[in-house]
Amino acid sequence: MVKETAYYDILGVKPNATPDELKKAYRKLALKYHPDKNPNEGEKFKAISQAYEVLSDADKRSIYDEGGEAAIKKGGADGGEFRNPMDFFERFFGGGFSSNRRRERRGKDVVHQLSVQLEELYNGATRKLALQKNVICDKCEGRGGKKGAIEKCMQCRGTGLETRMHQIGAGLIQHVEQVCRKCAGVGEITDQKDRCKQCAGRKLCENVKVLEVHIESAGEVIKHEMTKCIMDEGMPLYKNPLERVVLLYSSVIFPDTIPVSVIPQIEQCLPPRPEITIPLDAEHVNLDEFDPKQRRDQQQHRMAYDEDERFDGVPRVQQCSTN
Repeated sequence: MVKETAYYDILGVKPNATPDELKKAYRKLALKYHPDKNPNEGEKFKAISQAYEVLSDADKRSIYDEGGEAAIKKGGADGGEFRNPMDFFERFFGGGFSSNRRRERRGKDVVHQLSVQLEELYNGATRKLALQKNVICDKCEGRGGKKGAIEKCMQCRGTGLETRMHQIGAGLIQHVEQVCRKCAGVGEITDQKDRCKQCAGRKLCENVKVLEVHIESAGEVIKHEMTKCIMDEGMPLYKNPLERVVLLYSSVIFPDTIPVSVIPQIEQCLPPRPEITIPLDAEHVNLDEFDPKQRRDQQQHRMAYDEDERFDGVPRVQQCSTN
């Protein structure tokens, strides 16, 4: 008979739930309430992680069943301290994170340059864009093999990293931290016969998704360096199945000159020109490039001229000097 059922209620399981049932419940809830997917559910995500951290450990679960949450916080298990929820999440969905060296969580941005014609910008078009990304294997649910057949790598002690020594000189030895050769940085090993056939024990599968980029016609003008986005698409976090956002950056390249033969084609895409009446006494002038430096020099010259003109005709007083 357990004293409290709060942790079990958070995970939505019964007090007599098996370790596999606890793991399945945590996996489902952690993905649902992850801060990247639900930014306002940070406390809920933290509570889910703490509940599973206690119940997944046999000793902590025994202490909780006998004394409840107060016994855990009093220091009955690891001083009553909980792990960082994000670290716990990352270790659960892939492992390979050492306590003194955290890897970069966010995947690198993937930039695709999509060239379009001016006619397509005005008339609209549809382009296809193929994106390749790694997703958690749906067959083994990211385990890499059969249940119970995955063991902790003893060569790297589950960290995914091993320290090797290299002699760089007489009496000089360098310690280099490298990816574990036995587990390939995963931190876990699985026998060949028990590995998942779909992902070959890598826990991830390559997924190619073709996106259709629709270029809207006759609408908003696409300006230089304008940024657009496609929600719920793009590369996920490393070892995280949550969906991301694809950012599309526009770079409009304007030509220095336009051939005379092309002007009629551009006029067909643009609204008609307004009629302008030129007066008979209009003066023809040249349109030149603006030079800020030349403009400043002209202003300084005019200020000096105005200063001299202000003193013209005004008697100037010669100050006396004494030796």
